[in-house]
Formats: sequence, structure tokens, C-alpha cells
Amino acid sequence: MFAVLKTGGKQYKVHSGDVLRIEKLAADAGETIQFNDILMLGGDAPVVGAPFVEGAAVQAEVIDQIKGEKLIHFVKRRRKHSSKRTKGHRQKLTLIRITEILATGADATGVKVATGKAAPAAKVAASDDLTQLTGVGPAAAVKLNDAGLTSFAQIAALSADDIAGIEAVKVKPEWVEQAKDLAKG
Repeated sequence: MFAVLKTGGKQYKVHSGDVLRIEKLAADAGETIQFNDILMLGGDAPVVGAPFVEGAAVQAEVIDQIKGEKLIHFVKRRRKHSSKRTKGHRQKLTLIRITEILATGADATGVKVATGKAAPAAKVAASDDLTQLTGVGPAAAVKLNDAGLTSFAQIAALSADDIAGIEAVKVKPEWVEQAKDLAKG
């Protein structure tokens, strides 16, 4: 039995046990993922989707996150005193092994659906929105949350030694002063 699946804007004909290099997915090595965009199932009784086959899925195990081979883009303009430019690029890819092709029952498996986007960061309460601090954007707020600082009270309680010990993001002393004001109300 084979299946034709769609991921990353491309279509792949796969059998159980195949190893594929596909566009980067938000999954770690060793994780099991599931592709629900199945265009066709082949075998004894082929089924063609319109556009997708209902209830069908392909499950795969992520082997590794890799980079593809280097592609060189060279531009040369003709004539005298013309310009040349060389650029290189390595595409980020995910290496997967197809483990199972499901003709039905894809909804009941409970396996993580394969997506190319990272999972959204957890939202913090509106009163503890760290982006209210001057100079803290969404990326810095996520780094602060990862460092264990999720509220204004925690930032306000930081000492100079605590600030020096945080390696995830450089905490500015003015953030501590602003956090004290915001923690009060």
C-alpha cells in the first residue's frame, strides 16, 4: 500500500519504511507525527481524494533536523565593467521515516499533527504582560518567561547579583524600577 501526501507545498509518494527529507517541521527527533493531507491511497483498491482522502493519514517518526546541500546562486551581467554576485543557501529540512499508512481512523490516533510552524508561546495574564516594560518585545518576553520570570513582582524583586546571573536575556536595571511601579498597580 502507498499514499500520496502533501506537505511543505510538495507531494510525496510514500510506502511504509521510506525515509524522506521534507521542509522543516516543528518537531523534535524521536517524536511521532501525523500527516492528514493525503491526496491518494494506492494498493488493491485505490482511493483518490477530492482534494483529500477523508479519515486517511500517514504517521512518521522524526529522525533529525538537518540542512540540505548548499545551493549557489551566481549572477553575472555581460559587458565591460559589469557586476558579479554570488550567494549561497542551505535549506532547513526534517528527516522522517514513514511508520504507518492509515486508510481510516486518523482522528482517533491522538498523534501530533505535522505543521511547519512552531507551537505558539503560552500567553501570560494581562496584568503580567512583560511587554509593557520599555524595551521588552515579544521575543524578550518569551526569553524572560523561559528564565522563570513571569510576573512584575518577580522582576521587581531582582537584586544586582540576580540580574548578573540571568544568561537567557540581559535584564536592564530600569526594567526592575518599571516592574516595581507596575506590580503596585
